[in-house]
Amino acid sequence: MPLHLRDILVVEDNANDVELMLLSLGELKLANDIVIVRDGVEGLDYLYKRGRFTAREGGQPLFMMLDLNMPRMGGIDMLVEMRRDDSLRTLPVVIMTSSREDPDLRRCYDLGINAYVVKPVDFDQFSRTVTNLGVFWALINEPPPRI
Repeated sequence: MPLHLRDILVVEDNANDVELMLLSLGELKLANDIVIVRDGVEGLDYLYKRGRFTAREGGQPLFMMLDLNMPRMGGIDMLVEMRRDDSLRTLPVVIMTSSREDPDLRRCYDLGINAYVVKPVDFDQFSRTVTNLGVFWALINEPPPRI
C-alpha cells in the first residue's frame, strides 16, 4: 500500500482568503494535499469521513487551519465537537481569524488550539503569515503520531 502523506485541512468560507492561502502554501511546494472546506459542518464531515468524504483515504490531517466566523457551524462550535472525541484531541489546530475578541481567544485556547493568528489585512503580510505557518506546521513541527 503506498504511503499517503497527511493532508492539510483548511476550514475557511472566504474565497479570497482561500485563494491566498492556496497560493502561499503552493509556494512551499509541499507534497501534502490541501483540502478546503467551507464551514465547520464540512470540516467535521472530512474528519469523520462522512458525506462527500466517505471514500477519502488516509487518517487525520497533518494540521488544520480554522476560521472562526463561518455559516452553518463556526470554528468554535467545530472545536467543541472535535475535542469531545479522543481521536481528534491531539490534532494540531491553527486558528486564522479576523477576530481579536478576548473571549474568542480564551475559548479557543481552552479548547486546546495550538496557535491563534489574526489575519493580516495587508496582502503581503497575509501571504507571509500563511507561508510561515505552513513551513512550521508542515516542515518543522513534529506532529502527533498518526491517528
